[in-house]
Amino acid sequence: MIHIKTPEEIEKMRATSTLAARVLEMIAPYVVPGVTTGRLNDLCHEYIVDHGAIPAPLNYYGFPKSICTSPNEVVCHGIPGKNAVKDGDIINIDITTQLDGYHGDTSRTFLVGDVKAPGQKITRVAHEALKRGIAVVKAGATLGDIGHAIQSYTEGEGCSVVREYCGHGIGRQFHEEPQVLHYGKPGRGFRLRTGMTFTIEPMVNIGRPEIKVLKDDWTVVTKDRSLSGQFEHTILVTETGYEILTSLDGEV
Repeated sequence: MIHIKTPEEIEKMRATSTLAARVLEMIAPYVVPGVTTGRLNDLCHEYIVDHGAIPAPLNYYGFPKSICTSPNEVVCHGIPGKNAVKDGDIINIDITTQLDGYHGDTSRTFLVGDVKAPGQKITRVAHEALKRGIAVVKAGATLGDIGHAIQSYTEGEGCSVVREYCGHGIGRQFHEEPQVLHYGKPGRGFRLRTGMTFTIEPMVNIGRPEIKVLKDDWTVVTKDRSLSGQFEHTILVTETGYEILTSLDGEV
């Protein structure tokens, strides 16, 4: 069942989503060569807790950390730890906050130091894919419109879209209906309604789309070990189009 948010719920969604965005803003200066992903996790955890919220990933179905850190060929759900970020890496940091009972979810792929052309390309394409998906959001549009916008652009750039993971409704629950696929056909699927909140979070590979899950049962990598990039926002469908709840300045 898709839950249409009330005005009061939307205000709570704005608050938690703004906090999630501020976590990404806070951590950006620390994403430098030599920092461990565990250190990034600890900084984000402290910031979230200090602002009266809960880091939603922590203990979610057993996930052991407060954020996800996914470098290079890691598609998603990378577990922070002792590994250090290296010059030339790309790394996605995924933040989900729970504040006053509501969730905000956002992520960004960071360029670390002197990143070579493939890393720059997949980061650019992943960011633009998110922009293309968000741009079609409006009441009456379909989920297929979002997926098609992302897929057609990404494949046109010679990259691929991961199909096993998708965006999702969000609110009181971390993951709600509907599933927001990042591929599809125009006009297909559920029609968007004012008051819906969901994430768009395309995972884009510079190589083939196939993935595999490592032995820790969380970390997802590209099967061909090619680079993967991702950006994510929490979106509200409004009467006039959309609002990016996890944007601090209105930009994608």
